[in-house]
Amino acid sequence: MLNILDPKWQLFVKVADAGSVTAAALALDMQQSVVSRHIARLEEESGTRLFRRTGRGVVLTEFGEQVYPRVMALIRDAEQLADDMRTSKDTPIGDVRVGLLPSAVAVLAGPLFSAVQKAWPQVRLHLTEGSSAQLEELLLQGRLDLALLLREEDTATPDETVLTRLSLYLIVPAKDPLAKRRTIDFEEVATLPLVLPSEPHPLRGRLARLVRQKGLALTQVLEADSIRLQHEIAAIGGGYAITAGTLTAGESRRLAAVRIVRPVLARSIVLGVTAHRAHTRATREVMRLLKRMAPDILKPTTQT
Repeated sequence: MLNILDPKWQLFVKVADAGSVTAAALALDMQQSVVSRHIARLEEESGTRLFRRTGRGVVLTEFGEQVYPRVMALIRDAEQLADDMRTSKDTPIGDVRVGLLPSAVAVLAGPLFSAVQKAWPQVRLHLTEGSSAQLEELLLQGRLDLALLLREEDTATPDETVLTRLSLYLIVPAKDPLAKRRTIDFEEVATLPLVLPSEPHPLRGRLARLVRQKGLALTQVLEADSIRLQHEIAAIGGGYAITAGTLTAGESRRLAAVRIVRPVLARSIVLGVTAHRAHTRATREVMRLLKRMAPDILKPTTQT
């Protein structure tokens, strides 16, 4: 008879989420051979394969796909029970996994860590940096509890809290003639050589819909997957970037931000919450903390 409470099933989930035994072993700080041995034992006890080996790692078999959500549900229930028992004295305790956008790391990571340490010293933060698409995928997999996500236009879902709304700007070299302008029409932006994030990205989808509506075509010269990279290419005259326009002190000497109008392009930073992990007292307290402190920290500080 299978013992679904066997700790080896947590290894099964880790390997499934990581997509390889090697990656799971690294994340768990275990020897790869130990993880492989436990998975082999689980498959022996199950009487069938849980994973199919590929050139890049492993994927779940049909049986593994059937088992995975049921195992996850049991693990969530066990975690919730353990949290209820630990927090019986009304003290948050345990792990909270938070995903941050690259643009938020410098301004939010430090204050968030300090505030959590001061208020709840028994809460352990696990911070992850990634693009909005990457963080959303981790939320869907239950590998993050909370994450800052980008939403182009007003597309936040009811369970997402809008932390701040930002207008988008064209980022141009400081010596470019466009730097003297305060605004620029989108139709003119579409004619310029642009540095854009690679797909999938919310901005790419927003721009694609807009140019279709207007019968335009974008000129993309480079894909760069961080705001810092996009700004650097713009600074050397390699193309124009479209970002929220927040420039560091060093960037403001080399770059200028020109607000895009007709139409005004806006985006929101929202707080996404996973539906695939048990919410503990610790995750609820960190969620409330983020809702309270993030709007002020993330508010626009555009220099034009």
